[in-house]
Amino acid sequence: MPAAARKVAGIPAASCKRDATPRMTEARTDADPRGDDELLMLAGAGDQRAYRALVARHLPRVLAMARRITGNGAEAEDVAQDAFLRVWQKSPDWQEGDARFSTWLYRVVVNLCVDRKRRRPTAPIEAAGDPEDPAPSAESQLATAQRNRRVAGAVARLPERQRTALVLTYYEELSNAAVAEIMGVSVSALESLLVRARKALRGALDEAPSAVER
Repeated sequence: MPAAARKVAGIPAASCKRDATPRMTEARTDADPRGDDELLMLAGAGDQRAYRALVARHLPRVLAMARRITGNGAEAEDVAQDAFLRVWQKSPDWQEGDARFSTWLYRVVVNLCVDRKRRRPTAPIEAAGDPEDPAPSAESQLATAQRNRRVAGAVARLPERQRTALVLTYYEELSNAAVAEIMGVSVSALESLLVRARKALRGALDEAPSAVER
């Protein structure tokens, strides 16, 4: 079981509404055909398998999102743990037809990331990591790695709301309407944030092109 999954699973019982603490001893890739609402309502009734299915389904994306927003892998795991603790706590009160679960979850993740970023003003750029490069050429891999480091560093230096808007829209590929709902802004305000973010990102990348790109 991945370390991040074990960490999410290790929620102390004292922190939960119910005595039973969900364990992910059988965590695996999501293969449960049931929808999020059904799984969440079952989890609220104490079905830990349903809870584990929800975690398995959403954990990879939550971790990726949190890592890009915070720029720190360890903090991303903490954010994921806190987010899924809230899922466990919220599940008894969840009603089908409420806000879409993924939208609610991503809003929780964004808010947790923002709280952590405010407590830790400077994020280590190196911690953002590099996306995997499937190219077989070593030279191509080096060029891509250098470019990705520069992009990750430039994204990490964006103002908080611009960075969040960019991550949710381009990395997570959510619609403008979904991102606006998650961030609690209008679609036009989101579009304005994206325009400023793209402009700032282009400026940062144009200032110091890597040697490989020259």
